[in-house]
Amino acid sequence: MRNLIDFGDMSREEWEQLYARASQIIDAPEKFIDVCRGKVSCNLFYEPSTRTNFSFQTAMLRLGGSVFGFADPNSSSVAKGETLKDTIKMVSNYADVVVMRTPWEGSAKAASLYSAVPVINAGDGGHMHPTQTMADLTTITRLRGKVDGLCIGLKNGRTVHSLIKAMAKFNDIKFFLISPRELAVPEYMRVFMREHNMWYTEVTGLEPVIPQLDVLYMTRIQKERFVDPLEYERNKGIYILTRRKLERAKPDMLVMHPLPRVDEITLDVDDDPRAVYFQQARFGMFARMALLEHLALQPRNDHPAPVEIGTKPICHNPRCITQTETYLPPL
Repeated sequence: MRNLIDFGDMSREEWEQLYARASQIIDAPEKFIDVCRGKVSCNLFYEPSTRTNFSFQTAMLRLGGSVFGFADPNSSSVAKGETLKDTIKMVSNYADVVVMRTPWEGSAKAASLYSAVPVINAGDGGHMHPTQTMADLTTITRLRGKVDGLCIGLKNGRTVHSLIKAMAKFNDIKFFLISPRELAVPEYMRVFMREHNMWYTEVTGLEPVIPQLDVLYMTRIQKERFVDPLEYERNKGIYILTRRKLERAKPDMLVMHPLPRVDEITLDVDDDPRAVYFQQARFGMFARMALLEHLALQPRNDHPAPVEIGTKPICHNPRCITQTETYLPPL
C-alpha cells in the first residue's frame, strides 16, 4: 500500500505524474468535484497548524469527499493515554486515508505500520514535511517552468530537509544553506547531499548570496524546535528579508515561505512581484488534491503484515516517537 512518509521515497516519475494532475486541477478545478465522493479523510493534528490543516480539509472537500479528526489531542482518547498504534488502528476502520501532523519525529512512519489505509505525513516534528515540498515544487514548476538548474537559497527548518531530499531527483541544483551556526542542517542531511553529489555551501549571511539566487526559501525560526529558550531569543531576529535587500536580487527570483511568518519577511515585501508565498499556499492545496485523489482511491489493506515489538527506545534523538511509544520496532 502506498503512503507518503518521506518525499525521498517518491521517484521523479511519480512526482511528475502528480504534478501533471495538480496542474490539471489548477487549470480546471470544476472537473474534479466528484472524484473522491464517498471517500473520507481522517486528519489527526497533534500540534497547532493552520495552513496544512485547512489545506488538507479544503482539498478533500473540493474533491467531493469528507473529513473528520481532531486539531487538539486533548479532545481525543490520546489524553487518556491511548497509544499511537491503537489510535491508528481505530481511525483507519473509519477512513480511506489518514493525514497526520505530530511533534514526534518518525511518527508517520510508525503509523503506517498499523494502518489499513494510506498514511500521509503532514509534518513529524523537525524531521520531514513532504506535502509542503509538493507545494514548493508545484510553485517552482508552475512559475519558473522547470526545477532543473536552479540556484536555491534555503533557510533552515523542517520543510528545508524535505525539499533538499526532493531536489536530489533533479539536475544541476545548487544550494546555499543560510542559517546561524546553532541551526545548521543536521549532519545526516550533509551526508545525504554528499552521497547524491549535490552542490552546496553553508553560509551565515543572506545579503552576500542573494544576487546569485533563483529561489530564496525563507522560514521562520521555530520557537518550538528549541530546547533552550535563550538560544531562541538570540536567533529570532536574524535574517530578516526587506525590500532594500531585494534590490540586489534577480528580477525573476522567487521568494517562497511555508508560512506562518513572524518577522523574517517585512510586510513591504508582500507587494513585490517576486513574493509568491501566498500563491504557494494555494498551489499547495491543489497539490494535496492530486495526492488525496491518488491515495484515497487505493484499496484497503485489512491484513497488514505483523510488526516486530520493540523492547526499549532505540533512537538517541529525544524527539523520536520511540522514546514514548516503546513497543515500536527499531526502524
